[in-house]
Amino acid sequence: MGKNYFQAIPLKDSYQKKLKEFTASLGNAIGKGENIPLVDNDLAYTLNLQNERIKEKGLEIDYEAYARNEDTRFFDIADWKDKHYASRVGFGVYGVKRTLKRDGKIIYKDKLRNDFFGTITDIVSGAHPDNDPYICPNCGADGTIAELQNGCPYCGTQYKMDDLFPKITGFYFFDSLGITKLQLLIGWPLSAIFCTILLYIYIINQLINPNAFKLLPFIDTTQTMTVLLSTPIIGIAYGFFLFCFIHLLFKIARSIVDLWRMGTAASRKRFEYGMKKITPEFSFEYFQNKALSLVKMAVYSKDESELPFYKGEPLPAEMKDIIDLNYAGIIGLKRFEEKDGYVTAEIKGYFDILSVKDNKVKFTHPVYSATFKRRTDVPVNMNFTMTRINCPTCGTSFNAMKNKCCPSCGNEYELITDDWVLVEIKKA
Repeated sequence: MGKNYFQAIPLKDSYQKKLKEFTASLGNAIGKGENIPLVDNDLAYTLNLQNERIKEKGLEIDYEAYARNEDTRFFDIADWKDKHYASRVGFGVYGVKRTLKRDGKIIYKDKLRNDFFGTITDIVSGAHPDNDPYICPNCGADGTIAELQNGCPYCGTQYKMDDLFPKITGFYFFDSLGITKLQLLIGWPLSAIFCTILLYIYIINQLINPNAFKLLPFIDTTQTMTVLLSTPIIGIAYGFFLFCFIHLLFKIARSIVDLWRMGTAASRKRFEYGMKKITPEFSFEYFQNKALSLVKMAVYSKDESELPFYKGEPLPAEMKDIIDLNYAGIIGLKRFEEKDGYVTAEIKGYFDILSVKDNKVKFTHPVYSATFKRRTDVPVNMNFTMTRINCPTCGTSFNAMKNKCCPSCGNEYELITDDWVLVEIKKA
C-alpha cells in the first residue's frame, strides 16, 4: 500500500467526479432511503439498512456531508493493489452535519469537523461487462447486465451478480487534526489566562529577587507599570502558541496510542503472510473493506440471523439502538489461524456511533471486536459471474444476498460463497 500523505496529488478527474457525486447523495441515502450511485453491493445494502433502522425507530435524520472549503478537491493519499483489484483512497476536507428529529421535534444536533476518506476500486484483470446484452431467461426481455443489477424490471427475476467496477467500496470520516471554532473559543482564553498568571508570578519573583535567573530577559522588570500593563497582551500571544502546541501534542499522542493499541503497523503483514498459503490474491485492504461492510450490515439489520453471511449468536440489544456507525480509521488484526477447511481472522477496531434509546441520544466511541471465517475449499474465480436465483422448493426468485430464506415457502436457500462470513461481534 502506497501512502502519499505529504504529496498533495489530486485524484484523476473521473474519480473526483465519482466521490463528489457520492458525498452529495450520501445524506439522501441515509435520511431518505434514496439509491446512491457508484457504490458496490455491500455498501448500497448497508446504507439501505441504515435508513430502515432510522425509520423503524420513528426518527427522521437530516444528514449532510459538507465541504469545508469552497473549492474542495479529493487528494490521492493511498493506493493498494493485489492480483485482482486496484484501489485509490481519496482524502477530502469534509465535515458532517446531523439533525435528528422525532415527530418534527429536534432531539439531537451536531456538526462534526472531520476529514473524509473514500476508497474507489477497479478490477485489474477481466472485462467490464456493464453494457453486454443479456436476455432474461424467465420472460425473454432484452437488456444489459447493468440493467439487471436489481432484478429484471419486467418480471422481477433476481440474480446473484458480481459487482460491476469501478465502484466506491468504502468510506469513513476521521477526526480532523484541525482546530474547531469551539476549541479555539474555549482553549485559547484558558491558555492565555494560564500564561498571564505565570508571567505575573515570574515578574513578581524578579521584583523580589533582582539577581534571580532571567528566564525572559526581554521583559524589563524595572519598568514596573509598563510591564504590568503589557503582560496580559503578552499572555494572550503566548496563550495562543501554548494552545496550538497542546492541541498538536494531544493529536499526536492519540494517534500513537491508537496505533500501538490496535497493532495496525503489523496487521497487514501478518494477514498477508497467513493468507499467502491459502489465497494469496487478496490484500489486507480488501479484507478490511469487506469486514467493515459486514459489521455495518449486521448491526443495522432488523434480524441478523436472516443475513446469509452472518453465522453467529444474536447481537447485543444495545447494537439495535445504533443509527449511525462510523469506522474511526483505526483497525488491527488480533488473531489469524487456519483450521478444518476454514481461515479465521479476528479484528479490533474503533468506531464512532450515534445511538437512540427511549428518546435519549448518545454519541460514543466504542472498540468492537469482530471475527470472520472464510472457506478454503472453494477456489477463487475472478471471472464475472451472473446466476439466476430460484428457490429449489417453490421456484420463487428472490434476493438471496439479503435473505437466506425464501419469502414464499420459508425454506433456507444455501448460497455457497468463497467470501468472508461474520461469526461474532462484541465489545472489546
